[in-house]
Amino acid sequence: MPHGEPGAERETVSDTESRIEPEPLAAPARLWPALGAVYRAQLSRARFARIPLLFVATFQSLGIMILMRGVVDGGAEARAVVAGASVLVVAFVALNLLAQYFGQLRASGGLDHFATLPVPAASVVLGAAGAYASFTVPGVVLTAVFGSVLFGLPLGGLWVLVAVVPLAGAALAGLGATLGLSAPRAELATLCGQLGMSAALLLGVLPAGRLPEPVRWLRDLLPSTYGVEALAAALEPVPEWGRVAVDLGVCAAVGLVSLTVATWAYRRAAVR
Repeated sequence: MPHGEPGAERETVSDTESRIEPEPLAAPARLWPALGAVYRAQLSRARFARIPLLFVATFQSLGIMILMRGVVDGGAEARAVVAGASVLVVAFVALNLLAQYFGQLRASGGLDHFATLPVPAASVVLGAAGAYASFTVPGVVLTAVFGSVLFGLPLGGLWVLVAVVPLAGAALAGLGATLGLSAPRAELATLCGQLGMSAALLLGVLPAGRLPEPVRWLRDLLPSTYGVEALAAALEPVPEWGRVAVDLGVCAAVGLVSLTVATWAYRRAAVR
Protein backbone atom coordinates (compact mmCIF):
# COMPACT_ATOMS: atom_id res chain seq x y z
CA MET A 1 0.00 0.00 0.00
CA PRO A 2 1.49 3.42 -0.95
CA HIS A 3 2.87 5.59 1.78
CA GLY A 4 0.49 8.26 3.05
CA GLU A 5 -2.71 6.27 2.55
CA PRO A 6 -5.03 6.03 5.61
CA GLY A 7 -4.72 2.25 5.79
CA ALA A 8 -0.94 2.42 6.11
CA GLU A 9 -1.19 5.00 8.88
CA ARG A 10 -3.62 2.84 10.87
CA GLU A 11 -1.34 -0.17 10.38
CA THR A 12 1.65 1.80 11.72
CA VAL A 13 -0.28 2.95 14.80
CA SER A 14 -1.49 -0.60 15.43
CA ASP A 15 2.08 -1.95 15.25
CA THR A 16 3.25 0.73 17.67
CA GLU A 17 0.48 -0.07 20.18
CA SER A 18 1.27 -3.77 20.00
CA ARG A 19 4.88 -3.07 21.00
CA ILE A 20 3.86 -1.06 24.11
CA GLU A 21 4.05 -3.24 27.20
CA PRO A 22 1.85 -2.42 30.22
CA GLU A 23 3.65 -1.04 33.24
CA PRO A 24 3.78 -3.51 36.12
CA LEU A 25 1.56 -2.69 39.09
CA ALA A 26 3.20 -1.62 42.31
CA ALA A 27 3.57 -4.35 44.89
CA PRO A 28 0.90 -4.24 47.58
CA ALA A 29 1.97 -2.92 50.95
CA ARG A 30 3.03 -5.49 53.49
CA LEU A 31 0.96 -5.96 56.65
CA TRP A 32 3.33 -4.62 59.31
CA PRO A 33 4.58 -1.47 57.52
CA ALA A 34 0.99 -0.67 56.52
CA LEU A 35 -0.18 -1.33 60.08
CA GLY A 36 2.43 1.08 61.43
CA ALA A 37 1.39 3.78 58.97
CA VAL A 38 -2.31 3.44 59.78
CA TYR A 39 -1.55 3.37 63.51
CA ARG A 40 0.48 6.60 63.37
CA ALA A 41 -2.14 8.33 61.24
CA GLN A 42 -4.99 7.32 63.56
CA LEU A 43 -2.99 8.25 66.65
CA SER A 44 -2.22 11.70 65.27
CA ARG A 45 -5.81 12.24 64.17
CA ALA A 46 -7.44 11.23 67.44
CA ARG A 47 -4.84 12.59 69.85
CA PHE A 48 -6.62 15.82 70.70
CA ALA A 49 -10.18 14.69 70.07
CA ARG A 50 -10.00 11.64 72.34
CA ILE A 51 -8.03 12.97 75.33
CA PRO A 52 -11.08 14.69 76.92
CA LEU A 53 -13.05 11.46 76.51
CA LEU A 54 -10.24 9.55 78.20
CA PHE A 55 -10.61 11.82 81.21
CA VAL A 56 -14.33 11.05 81.24
CA ALA A 57 -13.67 7.31 81.10
CA THR A 58 -11.09 7.50 83.89
CA PHE A 59 -13.21 9.64 86.21
CA GLN A 60 -16.16 7.34 85.56
CA SER A 61 -14.17 4.33 86.74
CA LEU A 62 -12.78 6.20 89.74
CA GLY A 63 -16.28 7.26 90.74
CA ILE A 64 -17.58 3.71 90.46
CA MET A 65 -14.85 2.41 92.76
CA ILE A 66 -15.55 5.13 95.33
CA LEU A 67 -19.24 4.19 95.30
CA MET A 68 -18.47 0.48 95.58
CA ARG A 69 -16.16 1.16 98.53
CA GLY A 70 -19.26 1.74 100.63
CA VAL A 71 -20.59 -1.79 100.04
CA VAL A 72 -17.41 -3.81 99.46
CA ASP A 73 -14.81 -4.11 102.22
CA GLY A 74 -12.09 -6.22 100.66
CA GLY A 75 -11.16 -9.69 99.55
CA ALA A 76 -12.22 -11.22 96.25
CA GLU A 77 -15.01 -8.70 95.74
CA ALA A 78 -12.64 -5.75 96.09
CA ARG A 79 -10.24 -7.31 93.58
CA ALA A 80 -13.13 -7.83 91.15
CA VAL A 81 -14.22 -4.20 91.48
CA VAL A 82 -10.72 -2.79 90.92
CA ALA A 83 -9.99 -5.10 87.98
CA GLY A 84 -13.38 -4.46 86.39
CA ALA A 85 -13.14 -0.69 86.79
CA SER A 86 -9.65 -0.67 85.27
CA VAL A 87 -10.70 -2.65 82.20
CA LEU A 88 -13.82 -0.47 81.93
CA VAL A 89 -11.55 2.40 80.83
CA VAL A 90 -10.45 0.21 77.92
CA ALA A 91 -14.07 -0.66 77.12
CA PHE A 92 -15.13 2.98 77.01
CA VAL A 93 -12.47 3.92 74.46
CA ALA A 94 -11.72 0.73 72.52
CA LEU A 95 -15.29 -0.58 72.32
CA ASN A 96 -17.63 2.39 72.57
CA LEU A 97 -15.66 5.06 70.72
CA LEU A 98 -14.34 2.69 68.05
CA ALA A 99 -17.88 1.49 67.29
CA GLN A 100 -18.92 5.13 66.84
CA TYR A 101 -15.88 5.90 64.69
CA PHE A 102 -16.38 3.05 62.23
CA GLY A 103 -20.14 3.66 62.18
CA GLN A 104 -19.62 7.29 61.21
CA LEU A 105 -16.91 6.32 58.74
CA ARG A 106 -19.23 3.90 57.00
CA ALA A 107 -22.19 6.32 56.98
CA SER A 108 -20.12 9.21 55.56
CA GLY A 109 -18.46 7.13 52.84
CA GLY A 110 -15.06 7.36 54.51
CA LEU A 111 -14.50 3.66 53.99
CA ASP A 112 -14.14 4.39 50.26
CA HIS A 113 -10.90 6.26 51.02
CA PHE A 114 -9.42 3.31 52.91
CA ALA A 115 -10.62 0.91 50.22
CA THR A 116 -8.55 2.74 47.59
CA LEU A 117 -5.35 2.50 49.63
CA PRO A 118 -2.98 -0.37 48.74
CA VAL A 119 -2.99 -1.68 52.30
CA PRO A 120 -4.36 -4.95 53.68
CA ALA A 121 -7.74 -4.80 55.38
CA ALA A 122 -6.24 -6.23 58.56
CA SER A 123 -3.82 -3.30 58.84
CA VAL A 124 -6.70 -0.79 58.78
CA VAL A 125 -8.60 -2.58 61.55
CA LEU A 126 -5.53 -3.33 63.65
CA GLY A 127 -4.10 0.17 63.21
CA ALA A 128 -7.31 1.89 64.31
CA ALA A 129 -7.82 -0.56 67.17
CA GLY A 130 -4.25 -0.10 68.39
CA ALA A 131 -4.48 3.69 68.25
CA TYR A 132 -7.69 3.79 70.25
CA ALA A 133 -6.44 1.26 72.79
CA SER A 134 -3.22 3.26 73.28
CA PHE A 135 -5.20 6.16 74.73
CA THR A 136 -6.39 3.98 77.59
CA VAL A 137 -2.98 3.24 79.12
CA PRO A 138 -2.70 6.29 81.47
CA GLY A 139 -6.31 5.93 82.61
CA VAL A 140 -6.00 2.21 83.27
CA VAL A 141 -2.81 2.62 85.30
CA LEU A 142 -4.28 5.49 87.34
CA THR A 143 -7.48 3.56 88.00
CA ALA A 144 -5.67 0.38 89.03
CA VAL A 145 -3.28 2.17 91.39
CA PHE A 146 -6.01 4.32 92.93
CA GLY A 147 -8.31 1.31 93.39
CA SER A 148 -5.57 -0.81 94.94
CA VAL A 149 -4.77 1.91 97.46
CA LEU A 150 -8.48 2.54 98.12
CA PHE A 151 -9.21 -1.10 98.91
CA GLY A 152 -5.85 -1.91 100.48
CA LEU A 153 -4.73 -4.33 97.76
CA PRO A 154 -1.08 -5.15 96.99
CA LEU A 155 0.51 -3.18 94.16
CA GLY A 156 3.09 -5.78 93.21
CA GLY A 157 0.88 -7.56 90.68
CA LEU A 158 -0.03 -4.48 88.68
CA TRP A 159 2.76 -5.22 86.20
CA VAL A 160 0.23 -7.61 84.62
CA LEU A 161 -1.36 -4.50 83.10
CA VAL A 162 1.42 -4.67 80.50
CA ALA A 163 -0.39 -7.73 79.10
CA VAL A 164 -3.96 -6.99 80.16
CA VAL A 165 -4.25 -3.63 78.40
CA PRO A 166 -3.20 -4.75 74.87
CA LEU A 167 -5.01 -8.11 75.06
CA ALA A 168 -8.27 -6.78 76.50
CA GLY A 169 -7.93 -3.75 74.23
CA ALA A 170 -7.60 -5.97 71.16
CA ALA A 171 -10.64 -8.05 72.13
CA LEU A 172 -12.82 -5.01 72.89
CA ALA A 173 -11.57 -3.00 69.91
CA GLY A 174 -12.35 -5.89 67.59
CA LEU A 175 -15.86 -6.06 69.01
CA GLY A 176 -16.30 -2.31 68.72
CA ALA A 177 -15.08 -2.26 65.11
CA THR A 178 -17.40 -5.13 64.23
CA LEU A 179 -20.40 -3.34 65.74
CA GLY A 180 -19.58 -0.12 63.92
CA LEU A 181 -18.97 -1.78 60.56
CA SER A 182 -22.03 -4.03 60.77
CA ALA A 183 -24.58 -1.42 61.86
CA PRO A 184 -26.57 -0.09 58.88
CA ARG A 185 -26.72 3.43 60.36
CA ALA A 186 -24.33 5.54 62.43
CA GLU A 187 -26.95 6.00 65.14
CA LEU A 188 -27.27 2.24 65.57
CA ALA A 189 -23.49 1.92 65.79
CA THR A 190 -23.49 4.49 68.61
CA LEU A 191 -26.29 2.62 70.36
CA CYS A 192 -24.46 -0.71 70.04
CA GLY A 193 -21.27 0.85 71.41
CA GLN A 194 -23.14 2.26 74.40
CA LEU A 195 -24.82 -1.08 75.08
CA GLY A 196 -21.49 -2.88 74.84
CA MET A 197 -19.89 -0.50 77.33
CA SER A 198 -22.87 -0.92 79.67
CA ALA A 199 -22.40 -4.68 79.50
CA ALA A 200 -18.72 -4.25 80.36
CA LEU A 201 -19.75 -2.07 83.30
CA LEU A 202 -22.43 -4.35 84.73
CA LEU A 203 -20.74 -7.68 84.02
CA GLY A 204 -17.17 -6.61 84.65
CA VAL A 205 -17.30 -4.38 87.71
CA LEU A 206 -19.89 -6.26 89.76
CA PRO A 207 -18.42 -9.24 91.63
CA ALA A 208 -19.22 -12.48 89.77
CA GLY A 209 -20.23 -14.23 92.99
CA ARG A 210 -23.22 -11.93 93.38
CA LEU A 211 -24.54 -12.41 89.85
CA PRO A 212 -27.29 -14.92 88.95
CA GLU A 213 -26.16 -18.01 87.07
CA PRO A 214 -27.62 -16.97 83.65
CA VAL A 215 -25.89 -13.59 83.95
CA ARG A 216 -22.60 -15.33 84.67
CA TRP A 217 -22.93 -17.16 81.36
CA LEU A 218 -23.31 -13.81 79.60
CA ARG A 219 -20.29 -12.57 81.51
CA ASP A 220 -18.23 -15.46 80.14
CA LEU A 221 -19.12 -14.35 76.60
CA LEU A 222 -17.86 -10.80 77.12
CA PRO A 223 -14.37 -10.46 75.55
CA SER A 224 -12.99 -8.38 78.41
CA THR A 225 -13.97 -10.86 81.14
CA TYR A 226 -10.74 -12.81 80.93
CA GLY A 227 -8.61 -9.69 81.18
CA VAL A 228 -10.58 -8.75 84.30
CA GLU A 229 -10.06 -12.22 85.76
CA ALA A 230 -6.32 -12.11 85.07
CA LEU A 231 -5.92 -8.70 86.74
CA ALA A 232 -8.06 -9.72 89.71
CA ALA A 233 -5.96 -12.86 90.22
CA ALA A 234 -2.76 -10.78 90.07
CA LEU A 235 -4.09 -8.55 92.89
CA GLU A 236 -4.27 -11.45 95.35
CA PRO A 237 -1.80 -11.43 98.28
CA VAL A 238 -0.14 -14.54 96.81
CA PRO A 239 -1.08 -14.62 93.11
CA GLU A 240 -1.51 -17.91 91.26
CA TRP A 241 0.51 -17.03 88.19
CA GLY A 242 -0.57 -20.18 86.37
CA ARG A 243 -4.18 -19.04 86.58
CA VAL A 244 -3.17 -15.56 85.45
CA ALA A 245 -1.36 -17.03 82.44
CA VAL A 246 -4.40 -19.14 81.49
CA ASP A 247 -6.74 -16.14 81.67
CA LEU A 248 -4.34 -14.07 79.57
CA GLY A 249 -4.09 -16.89 77.02
CA VAL A 250 -7.88 -17.07 76.72
CA CYS A 251 -8.01 -13.27 76.41
CA ALA A 252 -5.43 -13.41 73.60
CA ALA A 253 -7.42 -16.10 71.76
CA VAL A 254 -10.65 -14.12 72.12
CA GLY A 255 -8.86 -11.00 70.89
CA LEU A 256 -7.57 -12.82 67.80
CA VAL A 257 -11.06 -14.06 66.96
CA SER A 258 -12.53 -10.62 67.61
CA LEU A 259 -10.06 -8.85 65.31
CA THR A 260 -10.50 -11.52 62.62
CA VAL A 261 -14.26 -10.96 62.63
CA ALA A 262 -13.70 -7.19 62.53
CA THR A 263 -11.44 -7.59 59.48
CA TRP A 264 -14.13 -9.63 57.74
CA ALA A 265 -16.72 -6.97 58.62
CA TYR A 266 -14.42 -4.28 57.19
CA ARG A 267 -14.00 -6.14 53.88
CA ARG A 268 -17.75 -6.69 53.69
CA ALA A 269 -18.56 -3.03 54.38
CA ALA A 270 -15.85 -1.67 52.06
CA VAL A 271 -17.21 -3.38 48.94
CA ARG A 272 -20.78 -2.25 49.41
